[in-house]
Amino acid sequence: MQAPSVGGVRLPKGSGETIRLPRGASLTDFADKINANPASLVQVLFHLGEMITATASVSDEILELLGQEMNYQIQVVSPEEEDRELLGSFDISFGENHGGEEDLAARPPVVTVMGHVDHGKTRLLDTVRKANVRESESGGITQHIGAYQVPAELEGEERLITFIDTPGHEAFTAMRARGAKSTDIAIIVVAADDGVMPQTVEAINHAQAADVPIVVAVNKIDVEGANPAKVRQQLTEYNLVAEEYGGDTMFVDISAKQGTNIESLLEAVLLTADAALDLRANPDMEAQGVAIEAHLDRGRGPVATVLVQRGTLHVGDSIVAGDASGRVRRMLDEHGADITAATPSRPVQVIGFTSVPGAGDTFLVVDEDRVARQIADRRRARERNAELASRRKRVSLEDLDAALKETNTLNLIIKGDNSGTVEALEDALIKLDVGDEVELRVIHRGVGGITEGDINLAIADNVIVMGFNVRAEGKATELANREGVEIRYYSVIYQAIDEIEQALKGMLKPEYEEVELGRAEVRDVFKSSKFGTIAGCLVMGGEIRRNARGRLMRDSTVIQDNLPISSLRRFKDDVVEVREGYECGLTLGSYSDIKVGDVIETFEMREKPRA
Repeated sequence: MQAPSVGGVRLPKGSGETIRLPRGASLTDFADKINANPASLVQVLFHLGEMITATASVSDEILELLGQEMNYQIQVVSPEEEDRELLGSFDISFGENHGGEEDLAARPPVVTVMGHVDHGKTRLLDTVRKANVRESESGGITQHIGAYQVPAELEGEERLITFIDTPGHEAFTAMRARGAKSTDIAIIVVAADDGVMPQTVEAINHAQAADVPIVVAVNKIDVEGANPAKVRQQLTEYNLVAEEYGGDTMFVDISAKQGTNIESLLEAVLLTADAALDLRANPDMEAQGVAIEAHLDRGRGPVATVLVQRGTLHVGDSIVAGDASGRVRRMLDEHGADITAATPSRPVQVIGFTSVPGAGDTFLVVDEDRVARQIADRRRARERNAELASRRKRVSLEDLDAALKETNTLNLIIKGDNSGTVEALEDALIKLDVGDEVELRVIHRGVGGITEGDINLAIADNVIVMGFNVRAEGKATELANREGVEIRYYSVIYQAIDEIEQALKGMLKPEYEEVELGRAEVRDVFKSSKFGTIAGCLVMGGEIRRNARGRLMRDSTVIQDNLPISSLRRFKDDVVEVREGYECGLTLGSYSDIKVGDVIETFEMREKPRA
């Protein structure tokens, strides 16, 4: 059955059936599903006011618009569903414990330490791990996610606990949220002398949204002004009621600096895990889990910190994480020692990926390298299409003219030492709000040093390159200097955000405000063949300046606005300004309709500083 003609184009008419398309699909993908010619879909959209080529990635809204026009229900498949279908096509199921109850074995709890900046999260982990990583962090603020496994004792039995350290600065919301998603229990650290702060609330919200049990560590009890009871009281507002108040949340008063009650905190974690969770996984299946962090190491190539959630990861396994694939050539534990197998809840550094996975990407072991490459390639293509569709601005015939006009855009390339930081930095920058006049676009982001390819891309698109804890490589620096490409280096994230915000504000067109200078009353009017109409005035307030702007008012009504004070005299002398209480003669350009009793109000336009 043929569809009614749309702008002279005849197409197959749908009967309301559902067409499933991935995010960022093209018109060619749609045409394949309904056995139509892609060129005819291009024509239909043109008549609907949208100009799109057949192979370009299309936004969800346009797909739905086209579907309505042709009587099809368009269902845009979520990335998770699409991933499940993709894995299903390779006969792989993700996120399931294969086997029966008898195959499941107890695994250690995975704990995330969260809380407000400077409340002692990293100090607590230092004490737990008997190591000091805090000194190496810029500004004492954790910039990356790390994972560590430590032994603890409960009822005379030694057990293991896996800790994930998430960054504490507010710009790292995205990384903290990801930390909460891959965790079993959250430890919320609150300083006893400081109480509940904004990021404390944020951390609680992340943990509660992820439906994760919470243990509260009230830190700094040895500091003057510490008030643990006040912390307990404040947290009741967020549904965290201490056991001693009749609630079910365990509170432990600790001093991370002195090492006080650290064993009690670990016991509380194990007790909470035993009471609230069934922490078991099948260790005999092929490994699956999540990439906690990843970075590019100059000597070892891409290195990913992964958390095994089920199965056992072995050296030699073919592995795929997000759009990165490879073979596990080497595995290291948190102390840098080589290991050959990683069981559930074990964090390990994996060397052998061909590219850097994204922080938070799921990983899984597959039968052979070829399958891993195919899955990674399909995911990469899907993400590229979705990104192109989201970046593409809808340009209709009506607003084409406006779209062609130049807009103020700050283009950035972000390179960092690991994928989590780059992602968090991009997320924070995209959220900067400086109005609609200026746009920020991240045209490329990546892990590793700044390369010649990055500089060439910057030359083509007039871009600023940001390096976060990375530097430009030799020839890249020469090329940047030669071509005048600006490279900015940062090691603390909020410094980068502040500078970019200032740059965006600097790109805004200046705003001007009117500043009143003075008022003068016309006492006499003279006609001059040389100067035209001269107003003899008495300055009633402020000052009258030559070359300022003036408005003529009669009976409190504006007669003429924005007139120039083109000449200004006192007696026979030209002057620059005349102050209150003095008489003067002035002309308002070539304007001549001036009468005795008129008031001349002068002003100037000054640039208004941006907030």
